[in-house]
This record gives sequence, structure tokens and C-alpha cells, in this order.
Amino acid sequence: VTFTNPLEIVKIRLQVAGEIQSVRRPAASEVVRELGLRGLYKGARACFLRDIPFSSIYFPAYAHTKRRFADEHGYNDPKSLFFSGLLAGIPAAGLCTPADVVKTRLQVQARKGQTKYNGLTDAFKKIYIEEGWTAFWKGAGARMLRSSPQFAFTLLTYELLQRSLNIDFQGRKLEGSKHVDQEQYSPKIRSSIILSTNSDHVGGFHLAQATFEGIETRFGLAFPKYKSSTSKDSTSLIPPLTSLLGVSTPQLINPK
Repeated sequence: VTFTNPLEIVKIRLQVAGEIQSVRRPAASEVVRELGLRGLYKGARACFLRDIPFSSIYFPAYAHTKRRFADEHGYNDPKSLFFSGLLAGIPAAGLCTPADVVKTRLQVQARKGQTKYNGLTDAFKKIYIEEGWTAFWKGAGARMLRSSPQFAFTLLTYELLQRSLNIDFQGRKLEGSKHVDQEQYSPKIRSSIILSTNSDHVGGFHLAQATFEGIETRFGLAFPKYKSSTSKDSTSLIPPLTSLLGVSTPQLINPK
């Protein structure tokens, strides 16, 4: 907001300059000179009131929607990334419309006979008294149609660039990226290891597996491998893990 509010107010002034045909349309430099440094930050509080809640709604909604659209291995293709960003932008843009209405009213230059607003609180009061609650939701549909595709393309571009460059931020790979599994296993094989159905695997295996792999790699160790207790190879010298742990295997009783 600190960097974009001056651009917002100049954009709005230029967009409404053509309402009166007899008035010459000003250049952007003329608007900046007329407003001055302090004038460029008119409506900044309303802009904060719009953009901070927008981000707090959008990014958690995007993260949850992205996880919902991922495939069975947790991978997101470009289409699922785009639709996640698109859907997350709808509530974020729609719910922040009142702050956007107030910001626009503060930043537009009042014409003769139009209501003048003196600050954030004054604008809220006057809009409510003169036009009612519905005035705060004017342009909500247009905001959703603008912001949803904008942020969908933004996040899609960000995620695909991070994957193509294989950038690692703070030791964590981007969630839903295939790079996580391509380093050692394919997504399918990785999933089968973490969610093993082997009867000899002790509870918590999916948590310990990564740790054991790291120890073997870093210290050059090789942990013993055990065959399943359901194996038909009775001559094997490798005992099942259940017997080594002292866990009794229930025997099936033949009913007579």
C-alpha cells in the first residue's frame, strides 16, 4: 500500500477525468503536481483497510483450495493451481468491497454539488446516511471479475517459475510440486513407501522412514531389512520383525 497508493489515486483521477467533456483531460504529471506528496497518500488508510484483509482471506483460502485440488499424491498441475487462485480471489475481493468503495470516494476529486468526505470515518458515515448499506457493495461483481483472474495468473506464474528454477526457500520445497518426489522416488512409489501396508511395519513407520533414510545416507549405515511374516519362503534365514520384537502372532484355529 505504501508504494501503490500514489499510483491508485493518480489512476482514479485519470479515469474519471473524461466525465466532463468540456474539461481538458490532464496528464499524469499534472495530477501528481496538483496533489503533492501528502495528496498522493489520500485514502491510504482505506487502502490498508482493503488490502490487508484481502491478503488475510486470499492466501489461506488459496492454500486450502490448492490442497483440495491436488491429486492423490499431493501434486498440483497448472490447471488446479489456476482454479485455486481463481476461487480464492472471489471471497477475498467480494468481502473487501466496502473498504474499496470508501477508498475510491476519498480519492476521487469531488465535483461541484457532490458530497465531500473528510477522512475515513466521515466517509463511512456520509455514505451510510445518504445511500444506505447497499452503497458499500457497489461494484462487488466487477471487483471479483478483476481480482480473481489477476491473482490466479499471479500465483500460477509464481509457482511455475519456482518449479522451473527449482528454488528452495528456507529449506522447504513448494507444496504440491513434483520436484519433492523426483529427487529420490516418483510420487507413486513415494506414496507407497510412506503409506506402507506391510504387516511387519511398526506403527509410526511413515514418520520414522525419512529419519532412517537420513541416518543411512549421512553415516553410511545400513539397517537390517526384514521380510514380511506373511512370506511363503519358510526356509529364509531372515526372521520376521514381529518375532524379534517378541510380538506373538495369533494362530488361526480350525473349527471342527
